[in-house]
Amino acid sequence: MGTDDCSGRSHDSRRLWPKQPTKEKRPMAPIPSERDLRLDLFRGLALWLIFLDHIPSNAVSWVTIRNYGFSDATEIFVFISGYTVAFVYGRAMQASGFIVAGARVIKRAWQIYVAHIFLFAIYLAEISWIAQSFENPLFTEEMGVLNFLKNPDVTIIQALLLKFKPVNMDVLPLYIVLLVGFPPFLWLLMRSANLALLASGAIYAVAYVLNWNLPAWPQGEWVFNPFAWQFLFIFGAWCALGGAARLSRTIGSPITLALAIAYLVFAFAIAMTWYFPALGVYVPRIISDNIYPIDKTDMDVLRVLHFLALAVVTVRLVPRDWPALKSPFFRPAILCGQHSLGIFCLGVFLSFAGHFVFTEVSNRIPVQFLVSLVGIAIMAGAAWLISWYKKIERQGPRPPVAKPGFAGGE
Repeated sequence: MGTDDCSGRSHDSRRLWPKQPTKEKRPMAPIPSERDLRLDLFRGLALWLIFLDHIPSNAVSWVTIRNYGFSDATEIFVFISGYTVAFVYGRAMQASGFIVAGARVIKRAWQIYVAHIFLFAIYLAEISWIAQSFENPLFTEEMGVLNFLKNPDVTIIQALLLKFKPVNMDVLPLYIVLLVGFPPFLWLLMRSANLALLASGAIYAVAYVLNWNLPAWPQGEWVFNPFAWQFLFIFGAWCALGGAARLSRTIGSPITLALAIAYLVFAFAIAMTWYFPALGVYVPRIISDNIYPIDKTDMDVLRVLHFLALAVVTVRLVPRDWPALKSPFFRPAILCGQHSLGIFCLGVFLSFAGHFVFTEVSNRIPVQFLVSLVGIAIMAGAAWLISWYKKIERQGPRPPVAKPGFAGGE
């Protein structure tokens, strides 16, 4: 797929309003029509990893990638979100123009906002009830809801403005902001994908130099800086609209694979020094003096490179037509990825429930394994139930409705 194809320099691509089709209609960028199950699989796995990482002092979280390199499940989630959003709304822009596609993106942002406020209310109720019932005010302090209990009137307003976010509730506000700012980028991606990616990279660089970020309440800034994380989101969209195809030769190169593996080994070695400080003496001074801090808030470039290295290796190991993608073994993760909004919200709720069990019941290793496995099983079961409901709805008198969902899922 060439640049011109992806840029979609056709008459339809330039229009703002939908119009009647003509016999001479020229096609825009050829967006894939088949769902890539790899996206659902890795988004589902990312949801499981986020759930495990959100439970403090969880021994099972040692299996997550954040312990063995610079990036974590957040990068996977944001990249796939950008990819799937472009996949869904790129086709909408092809068919209906900028205004209609942009309106659909904003509508989806509103739906995510409503889900965030609903989760906020449920999450606060869960924390407050447990803290009061077990007379343990540390829960409210640990989860960052103490200000809400002291000043609920002010805190509610700040929560509605997305400034106040309890612990583990930073992803949805980031996604809302990324969606709100996405229509102009999608418009540019459909015409000049490389220019759009360059503009996104420029925002990322300027934000880093000028310390741009959105204010949080009661103090500080957003945990996930939208000016920085938008770059990975737009990069995902760029890949969906032809960028991945253009990179296929580079990704398939043995040199690229060797560089990716070398970087992963380097990141693994550095990560080991965090847990075994004695290994730090083997790290050259010039490296240790220049790589820190590896900031997550502003998505440090080392994190981006680590994610890209993981992506290169993953694409080589898991091709699009990998037969195992249709096996029952991966079905639970794929279902979670296909219904990511509801499963993410459920994961946030369950992660605090797991924290409660560790604190008030037992934090023995077998209990930690049990809580982690039960939580993942509940998420998989909920995803299956949502899928079942969708299936019976399609069998009813109502016609099927295509919804883009959370990051292109449901």
